[in-house]
Amino acid sequence: MKLREIISVTGLSGLYKVITERKGGFIIESLADGKRRFAPNRKHQFAPLESMAMFTDDGEAEPLDKLFKRMNEQAEDNPAPDVKASKDVLFEYIADVLPNYDPEQVHASDIKRLLKWYHFMAANDLFGGDEEE
Repeated sequence: MKLREIISVTGLSGLYKVITERKGGFIIESLADGKRRFAPNRKHQFAPLESMAMFTDDGEAEPLDKLFKRMNEQAEDNPAPDVKASKDVLFEYIADVLPNYDPEQVHASDIKRLLKWYHFMAANDLFGGDEEE
């Protein structure tokens, strides 16, 4: 599955895919359990993972697809820590994966969300369709 097909929905935990658009919102399906629901535009915001990035100290941002690739490449030597790890462990890990991250704009909650998504996608083998070459 490609990152552009996976979305995050504000107010809802987990990752989703859009099934169809309806007046006033979307029918979304949870990637965790396959349950479908209507998510109204007035209550939720929708963001594809493809459009998300992590701030770097040079004023740019590193897209999540590149971060996920680096995390996968380093998985054997530098496994991703648990989401409940201490802040020190989280920041040490992100410094290894993205050495030029911006410590003033990247918070522990951002790293936890990244790790939560990474662990979920790795466990459900959702990284397979990312390559478009």
